[in-house]
Amino acid sequence: MKKLLNTVYVTTEGASLRKDGENLVAEVEGAESARVPFHMLASVVAFGPIYISPPLIQACAAAGITIVLLDRVGRFQARVEGPVAGNVLLRRSQYSASDNPDEIVRSLVTGKISNQRAVLMRARRDYGDDFSPEAHAEISAAVERMARILRRVGLGNEPAEFLRGEEGEAANLYFRVFGELIRSPDDSLSFRGRSRRPPLDPMNALLSFLYTLLTHDCRSAAESVGLDPAVGFLHRDRPGRPSLALDLMEELRPVFADRLALSLVNRRQLREKDFERRDGGAVFLNAEGRRTVLAAWQERKKEERRHAFLEESAPLGLVPHLQAQLLARHLRGDLNAYPPWFWK
Repeated sequence: MKKLLNTVYVTTEGASLRKDGENLVAEVEGAESARVPFHMLASVVAFGPIYISPPLIQACAAAGITIVLLDRVGRFQARVEGPVAGNVLLRRSQYSASDNPDEIVRSLVTGKISNQRAVLMRARRDYGDDFSPEAHAEISAAVERMARILRRVGLGNEPAEFLRGEEGEAANLYFRVFGELIRSPDDSLSFRGRSRRPPLDPMNALLSFLYTLLTHDCRSAAESVGLDPAVGFLHRDRPGRPSLALDLMEELRPVFADRLALSLVNRRQLREKDFERRDGGAVFLNAEGRRTVLAAWQERKKEERRHAFLEESAPLGLVPHLQAQLLARHLRGDLNAYPPWFWK
């Protein structure tokens, strides 16, 4: 099994990263603040104006360590990596399957809707007595309608376009009641629907930030098994978009991102003070808020869950790699279908 290698997140503006022997060294105001051996690293994610020395860039490229550059609020800017070692035969199978993606899309949509529904059912179980009768009824109705959508997705031989429509309907149901799951006393942390590019309220800013982190992990997972992260199945090809990484993210984000966002807010680890509003109404996490989220993200990835298909437990941080491996096995013809990951 692949080791759960570390991702180093650098959030302190003005920090510098350099190479010292076989180590990455982080310095703040000339003083060393962290030292990580290269063999323990999978990637480096830098937020905002961070200096990265040329020798370190060269060493990371040679060692297969990806460097990702994000702006201050977590929007993707650039990615630095060494030579791609993808399997040409696997990628040919991937490109061929992308022209007829119906069954893979069916698996991805099934996994996503099942996990969204599980999040709602878990919240109904944990906070059922706290919900108003109206909220409880809305959540229960969404759970039942999503169950019907799952049955439609699982039956018949509908094309990918139909399945994408079912996925969209389920997402609308899910986010329509998502705000009822928030137990924070801060009115500003309420949720009234998804907004993105830019996020217009703190909860959307938190979700978008977590989705960025998860996309990075899914892209790394796809590349680690030799898949092309730009060619997806559920998401259509678009220049500059990592469509396959977004595909892998879809079934994972209800549990990896949405539940973590709810935990951080409901446990009052994040409050209104951890967000900032920009000109035009955009809202983003501030530096302290990002540090809180990144620490929780790394801890969440250490939690173990049993993989229903593989019938073994693994840290959540390995799940994107396991799913990428299973997709590769399906594309090679070793598996009859791609088995989605279900949260239990």
